[in-house]
Amino acid sequence: MTGSIRNFLEFRDIPEAGLRSIIARAGELAKAWDERTMPQSLAGKRVALIVDDGGWRNTTAFDLGIQAMGGTCVHVPIGFNTREETGDLSGYLGNWFDMVVIRTKEFATLKVVAAASPVPIINARTRSNHPCETLGDLAYIKSRRGSIDGLKVAGVAADANIFRSWVEASIALPIEVVQVYPERWHVRDSALLNGRFRASTDMGELPDAEVVITDSWPSDVAGEVLAGYRIGTDVLDRLREDAIFLPCPPVTRGQEVTAGAMEHPLCQSRAAKAFLLHAQNALMEWILA
Repeated sequence: MTGSIRNFLEFRDIPEAGLRSIIARAGELAKAWDERTMPQSLAGKRVALIVDDGGWRNTTAFDLGIQAMGGTCVHVPIGFNTREETGDLSGYLGNWFDMVVIRTKEFATLKVVAAASPVPIINARTRSNHPCETLGDLAYIKSRRGSIDGLKVAGVAADANIFRSWVEASIALPIEVVQVYPERWHVRDSALLNGRFRASTDMGELPDAEVVITDSWPSDVAGEVLAGYRIGTDVLDRLREDAIFLPCPPVTRGQEVTAGAMEHPLCQSRAAKAFLLHAQNALMEWILA
């Protein structure tokens, strides 16, 4: 967090107290959503939504949430690193908007935008991280368990954007994150390594984890190399009774998960993704407070 502008490019941008406040507020907004009593906390606010990298889930939730809380959301059809300088675009957007939500490929581009922007920037996904997705999952977990403190999160995933955001979260919040995957795909970025994160190849890490997540298999490897890291009902049956299994969309049945795993009682993907909306709404409230 720099100066008086509150950005959310990665978890470390917001102090622990702020993250806890957002996660708790998401639970309150979930109740308001169900009761159709959403606070008009974005009334009079104008938000630019830029989708420079496909996708639909969290950007749709941003659009819907902004409108539900009384704000104006405008889809801005621009791309970065083309004809106009990225820094110039930031200034032009700042003329009209109170906040800019961006989904783009490169995290470095997002940092350039934020450095030049006179208004807050929210990261709606890059190829390097996806903090809103993890924030939503954390809000759902808190709604189920009452607390996120001391969580053990086992990520059966390569070094990719969703898992990296869980590692980011372990820097900012008191959760333990362990990566369970072949060494070739272990996280080695020195900026992410910390005392609450470790990497392993042992699927025996899963049975005592409160949360198990997955991500899509790397595209540059034959399936048999990763077959031992596929999550099926046999794996889920060995987890704690109160464990939460969160396969990260898009789910590829037959690769990182089996079809049966998606129907297992511990699989909470659909319910958890509802909290993507609520967490993003809470984030926007906090940023514009």
